Amino acid sequence: MLKFYPRLIAVKILRVYQKTLSFDHGFLKFFYPFGFCRFQPTCSEYAIQAIEKYGFLKGGGKAVWRVLRCNPFNAGGADPVK
Repeated sequence: MLKFYPRLIAVKILRVYQKTLSFDHGFLKFFYPFGFCRFQPTCSEYAIQAIEKYGFLKGGGKAVWRVLRCNPFNAGGADPVK
C-alpha cells in the first residue's frame, strides 16, 4: 500500500492545479476559452494518465518530457499516453 502513496499524492496535486491554476481546466479558462495547451490531451491530463498507468517515477518522467515538448517550436496535436 505504501508504494501507491506517491502516485496518489501526485494525482491529487495535479487535480488541484487543474481546478485552480490551469488555463485549460480551471476558472482561468475564461481567458483562453479555446484552450491553451497545444496537445490533446492537455499536459496536466497527460501527466495524470501517465502516472496512473506507469507509476510515479516512469509516469512522472513521461509527464516532464511532455511538458518540455510543449513549446512554440512543436506543432502539438494528438499525443495519447502509450
